[in-house]
Amino acid sequence: MLTKLILKQLCTLCGSHDAGHLGLCESCLLDLPWHTVSQCPQCSLNSDGNTCGSCLTAPPSFDATTALFTYDFPLDRLLQQYKYRESLQLANTFAMMLHQKLSPQKNSSIIDLIIPMPMHAKRLQERGFNQAIEIAKLIAKFINLPLDYNACQRVKITPPQASLPLKERSKNIRGVFQCNKDVWSLNVAIVDDVMTTGASLDELAKTLKQAGAAHVECWVIARTLPK
Repeated sequence: MLTKLILKQLCTLCGSHDAGHLGLCESCLLDLPWHTVSQCPQCSLNSDGNTCGSCLTAPPSFDATTALFTYDFPLDRLLQQYKYRESLQLANTFAMMLHQKLSPQKNSSIIDLIIPMPMHAKRLQERGFNQAIEIAKLIAKFINLPLDYNACQRVKITPPQASLPLKERSKNIRGVFQCNKDVWSLNVAIVDDVMTTGASLDELAKTLKQAGAAHVECWVIARTLPK
């Protein structure tokens, strides 16, 4: 009996011995803030399922967004563990769940290339890993799509987006990316962990389209919703 308990995977959230292959027990999985409400297909904010007023008024450079969760408790705790405590096993958890959400969707079948959100070399050295790359590697493997984490680079270091007022985030991120790959006529999916205002994803999508990409969409683990 003791051997069986030792071999069983513990739930990352509650520590129970009932965790399945995702590393979370059934109860904790049900408690996660799944982003399943009617939403804008372009930015994934809550709407009636049609393109929201914000995207109609000021269209972002990305064409679609798929978000797995709303950024809320206890998902925020899981992402913080992943990003700042180096709980790298959660990359597999997030990638498997995002793959499950993407599988029934036709849009995932049109993608030619997956690109993770780049991190500046200095930030990468400080953290030790790029959380978007680890998730993107697994999604690319599950869907059997090419991944290129050198296609785009972050060439300017700026204050973290989370530390800035919402109105300053677009200005802060302007011109920070560079595309080094021929993406002419390609359909690209950008993988990131959290979409807040969407400023970083919008700027990267803009850079990719300037390099010739035909379609850019965002695949994110969590979407922050306005309070």
